[in-house]
Amino acid sequence: VQLQASGGGSVPAGGSLRLSCLVSGSIFSINTMGWYRQAPGQQRELVASISSGGARTNYQESVKGRFTISRDYERNRGYTVHLQMTSLKPEDTGVYYCNAESGTVAYNDYAAYWGQGTQVTVSS
Repeated sequence: VQLQASGGGSVPAGGSLRLSCLVSGSIFSINTMGWYRQAPGQQRELVASISSGGARTNYQESVKGRFTISRDYERNRGYTVHLQMTSLKPEDTGVYYCNAESGTVAYNDYAAYWGQGTQVTVSS
């Protein structure tokens, strides 16, 4: 499974950015995809996730109503996971990582895959 992220950049507070991540390769077992972020000196935290079917989403409380996660699927390409970010705040600054997960811990076949990070900087 390969993940290739794009997007990110620098915006003033109140601005918008869109992140995208192509998830390709052996994706048949992927069940969840999402975006994490890591601020300087902080632990990596989940921002939003979406099920591979697109029906279930989950958001960190601080981004609800401002961020929207979605995904597209193309048979010969894979999944593309988008994170539309609006009303950005300085505290949204960090390195954003896309993530895909397969299997479950209960069945001892869990695996997590990560893309390269992309920097998001929101100035006040």
